[in-house]
Formats: sequence, structure tokens, C-alpha cells
Amino acid sequence: MAERSAPLAVRLRPATAEDGFLLRRWLNDPAIAACGGNRASWEAEIALARLSETALRRIVTVAARPIGYAQALELGLKAGTQPPEIPTGTWDTQVWSMPSRPRLLAAVPALLAEEVFATTLAVACSALVSIRQETMVRAYEQAGFRWRRIWHDPLFGPAWLLLKERPH
Repeated sequence: MAERSAPLAVRLRPATAEDGFLLRRWLNDPAIAACGGNRASWEAEIALARLSETALRRIVTVAARPIGYAQALELGLKAGTQPPEIPTGTWDTQVWSMPSRPRLLAAVPALLAEEVFATTLAVACSALVSIRQETMVRAYEQAGFRWRRIWHDPLFGPAWLLLKERPH
């Protein structure tokens, strides 16, 4: 009988100031830009979360090795026009990874939403995922997020708008 290895466990750990170099290095990768937007818009999103006292900033790890970044923050903290179907009290979630690891990210939207609902009074979690990132959209759908429509985000371009309401 052949031995089967256990699946790799994906974990989220708090991002620290020391992770800044890692995040900047990742942002230089053209595949990250392909997730939507550009380096400047990603840096602005990360800075906004870093400056918020309530935002969740997480490094995605597998076997303690960093493979991606995830964050969640109250949508009201973000400036600009928001889709009207997003209720007040929603937290925006974002996930990205190095291109060699997209399959390992399937668990991340669920882990992030679970932490948001366990630690905040969020009524829902939302995600804007570039239309070029079908793998990530499927990960959000597996986590219970539901597709609402295509939203033309001024920073990231055309994106699927996904929403997950707080479980009862």
C-alpha cells in the first residue's frame, strides 16, 4: 500500500513590519500586477490596512513558508465609490499569492472570512477579484462568497464583486 502524504496546511499569521521587504519584493513580480491594478494601487491598499488599528493583515504560509498575503478591513475606511449592493458594516477582503502557488490559496478566503466574523461585528465580507483571476474567484466561491456582478473598479479594472454574509 502506497503512503499518502498529508495535505499541506495553509495558515494565516499576522503580518509584521519585518514583512515589508517581502511584500515589496512580491509587488515587483509582474504576475502580482496581473491580479489587477498596479504596484502603486497595491501599495496604497497595504498601507491603508497597515495604518488601520482594526484591519487584519496576514501572511499566508504553508509549512511556515510565506506564499501570499491577505488582508481585511472595514469597507467604510476606503475612499471612493462602493457598489450599492454592499451593506454598511461589510469588510473588504483581498488575497494574492506568488504565481506558483494559486492552488494552495483555495483555503485562504474561508480562513480570512472566518477570522473577520469571529473578531468583528462585520455583517458581511466582500471581495473584488480581477476578471483575469478565475482561480481566485473559484476559491472565494468555495468559501461561500456569492457572485453579485462585474464592478468596474477605478484602481483594479473590471472585477467580480463577491459577497459573503455573516453566518447566522
